[in-house]
Amino acid sequence: MLRKYRTIIYEQTGVVKKEIRIAVMLFILLILLAGALFLYYHNPKEGLSLACPINFLTGYYCPGCGAGRACYMLLHGQIYQAFRYNPLLIIMLPWLIVYYAACGIQWLCYGKERVSIHIPEQIPIVILVIFLIYGIVRNIEVYPFVLLAPTAV
Repeated sequence: MLRKYRTIIYEQTGVVKKEIRIAVMLFILLILLAGALFLYYHNPKEGLSLACPINFLTGYYCPGCGAGRACYMLLHGQIYQAFRYNPLLIIMLPWLIVYYAACGIQWLCYGKERVSIHIPEQIPIVILVIFLIYGIVRNIEVYPFVLLAPTAV
């Protein structure tokens, strides 16, 4: 039974067939578009939004607090307000988009993603440390650290 599905999904070389890769990429783009459209028309401050469990339980801001509101503001062209909600997200977002686009395009064209092997092992560790430090620093209630807390302008 599994061999039948393997021949449908994979080529002889072990790479996922081009038609399957195209369908998967279209599905991912459709999900991203649906999420962006939902967020564009539903303000997280006014209605449907996910409460941060860390903030709810502890009262502290996690590195992701304000990300939904920041994305909402980005979709509406209010970059400064988006930056005030979550500065680290706004700084990291272009890099994440480029990385995932490069990985997706390479996988779509060749069936293998080889972008990740060219990134030094220390980079993900440094990014994780930056997120952890950011999560700590944005909860210090002393100027200038209070500017990192998600706030409306």
